[in-house]
Amino acid sequence: MKFFLKKQTRFRRDLSIPAFLILSVLICCENRDRQCILDNSGNNSVKVNFQSLEDSLFTFATKQELVDFFSRHVALRDVFFNRQGYPTDSAFINQLYQRFHNPSFDTLRMETKRIFGNGDELKREFETAFANIRYYYPDFPIPKIQTVITGLESDLFVSDSLIMVGLDFYLGRDAKYKPNMYEYMQRRYHKAFVVPSAMLLYGIENSVDDADKSVLADMIAYGKAYYFAKHMMPCVPDSVFIGYTQAEIEGARENQDIIWKRLVDDEVFFNTSRLLKQKYISERPKTLEVSDQCPGRIGMWVGWQIVKEFMTKNAETTLPELMRTGDAQHIFKASKYKPI
Repeated sequence: MKFFLKKQTRFRRDLSIPAFLILSVLICCENRDRQCILDNSGNNSVKVNFQSLEDSLFTFATKQELVDFFSRHVALRDVFFNRQGYPTDSAFINQLYQRFHNPSFDTLRMETKRIFGNGDELKREFETAFANIRYYYPDFPIPKIQTVITGLESDLFVSDSLIMVGLDFYLGRDAKYKPNMYEYMQRRYHKAFVVPSAMLLYGIENSVDDADKSVLADMIAYGKAYYFAKHMMPCVPDSVFIGYTQAEIEGARENQDIIWKRLVDDEVFFNTSRLLKQKYISERPKTLEVSDQCPGRIGMWVGWQIVKEFMTKNAETTLPELMRTGDAQHIFKASKYKPI
């Protein structure tokens, strides 16, 4: 399996990958270790190098200590704290030194501790997901995990060797300080979405066919990413992955025929129109072309249903084989998905 550097920025595939989001609380199964980790002949135990760096930011008595810290954590400096966005090293260090000593930043730390504790639960969730990846991809390199507080600057970065999490982005709806985005997007940033979000980014990086610019290609790519992520975290509800409320999930299921008819009437599937992509795939609170009750990004949800149908009708296809299949039209036709 091929993995690439990727930083989540409110989910857009450019990262225009729309921000794979969250509302509901992670519902764990009873006897979680048995039910949420795939059976891999007892050989799927994974341990991660998990570093909680958020407390380190409050220990710098001098700016030189902050310089030394970033010298040890270059990716954190350059990617998460965006060193290139500052004209000089001095400007960068001065700004962050002031930020880390601001009383509001200490409030973020206390809220983060309240929500995430010492990070053990988050670490276990990553280990569960990585164990399941190893089931399908035995050579998958287990990345190091670093958690930090950024002052709401960065949320998530995923690569083949490192995952960085800005915990303060995922404090939930009752947080004193929240990301600067629309409320319907804010509500999705909750601690239950951290690990599913990472799995979705792994999935999307290994499912996009850059040669096919059609709406269908995007729908199938996202559908494969959801299908992949769900297999890595089978006890996470669909509503968490797609970022819909439970009512929106149920409404989409009950009205698949209406959604399908609108996609057909608008000649969406094989179109390459940017406008159609904005209507059916890009971030929006509602897909008004279908209904004022239809959630946004409905094309992604339909893509997920198509992939599910394809795998049901082609049971001999393995997950790695699905992810390697770049022909969206083949998956679409072989799924025979047509909810009318």
